[in-house]
Amino acid sequence: MTDRSEQHDTGDRILIAEDDAAQRVGLQQLVRSWGFTVDAAPDGRAALAAIASERPTIVLSDLVMPNLGGLDLLRAIKEEQDDGDITVVMMTGQGTVESAVEAIKQGAYDYLSKPIDPQRLKILLDQIVERHVNRREMRALRRQLQQQGRFGRMIGSSRVMREIYQVIEQAAPTNTSVLVTGESGTGKELVAQTVHQLSPRAQQPFVPLNCAAIPDTLLESELFGHEKGAFTGAAARRQGCFELAHRGTLFLDEIAEMTSATQAKLLRVLQERSFRTLGGTREQKVDVRVIAATNVDPLDAVRDGKLREDLYYRLNVFGIRLPPLRERKADLPLLVDAFVAECNDRNRRSIRGVADRVMDAFHRHDWPGNVRELRNVIERATIVAKGPLIELEDLPPLGGVAVAAPGGSSRPAGAAPAGAALAAGMTVGDAERRLIEITLAHTEGNKTRAAEMLGISLKTLHNKLNRMKGR
Repeated sequence: MTDRSEQHDTGDRILIAEDDAAQRVGLQQLVRSWGFTVDAAPDGRAALAAIASERPTIVLSDLVMPNLGGLDLLRAIKEEQDDGDITVVMMTGQGTVESAVEAIKQGAYDYLSKPIDPQRLKILLDQIVERHVNRREMRALRRQLQQQGRFGRMIGSSRVMREIYQVIEQAAPTNTSVLVTGESGTGKELVAQTVHQLSPRAQQPFVPLNCAAIPDTLLESELFGHEKGAFTGAAARRQGCFELAHRGTLFLDEIAEMTSATQAKLLRVLQERSFRTLGGTREQKVDVRVIAATNVDPLDAVRDGKLREDLYYRLNVFGIRLPPLRERKADLPLLVDAFVAECNDRNRRSIRGVADRVMDAFHRHDWPGNVRELRNVIERATIVAKGPLIELEDLPPLGGVAVAAPGGSSRPAGAAPAGAALAAGMTVGDAERRLIEITLAHTEGNKTRAAEMLGISLKTLHNKLNRMKGR
């Protein structure tokens, strides 16, 4: 016979198996006050009957009980459930520490010593609830992947993308650092957001910072904050990204663009979990998970002195390499459908999709700007398309390269800039200059977007343009 309470908002049902009536009632009232639905059973056998009828998500079980003890109850639960939906926590007063350790070996989540510390119990229950939420979200994502070829906001069902999803599943529940590599436009920040959303930190801040977009002189202040008067113009105290991301996730994009001195300070924060603001004298503790990204090969960056080796190994606990779009063209139909729907919604259009010739052109294009370039192409095309389908004439220049139409003829996807062709015998320097000019023409002078399409940082593009002016 189980005692029952009203349904509460958490949706998590807890069963308390305890033979001492006073302790059972006291625990039931305490846990119910936290918003849980609570059932109670006086021994292991009654607990098994309650589990069959009520399907709790958490079982708090005494280790020593009549009829059926805590360890036997744990074994029975583990034998009957194959989805891991019931989490068992042991309570031990009479039992030894060795028995509690044995319970954990056999699948218990944790154990609590009697008398039960309410604060410890509350923390433990909150952790388990968050764990269940993450599991449910992961199952929903797996169903979404099977049905729609999506994993949250990430799109693609190719083998390489499925492998990435598996790494994200492994990395998300942990607090360890993640290093995401891949060309510009492949979706590195989207990976970081997905890891954050599937982690226990999902309800806490996600703070992104593009290290390449911040001048070297200001990056340290952006990261760690500064005190009033720390430098000229510091009129008030300002929080840095580490402070803003406390208990959450900090995403550092283009980590290799950070100076060696700032990298050393970042490494110290990762090791010590504390930092000092610019102009400050007090060490400040911080709980932040760092996800870093770079569009260059990190080992090349280490060899070239752009990335500290010790920082690389500290960040690369989980390494995720995002493939360029040209290596996952099997995902093009899914991506195109998703972007057409997204652009229809944003621009109040009703485009049904792309013509077959357009999809053929997309498969032939190398997509130097990767998924970001595809999204931009689709957005423009949905706006200018005159019919229900996007046709070749609706496309902007695909990097200034003419796209061969079916049948062997050549048809440009929009007009390429004058003099766009590359010729045999042209020097590498001239070819690079021409490619930069073509890309800037395509982006109408937008250097940030041009750098993304070229797969280089904005800082690198500015350096190349300055060298070109000097020739």
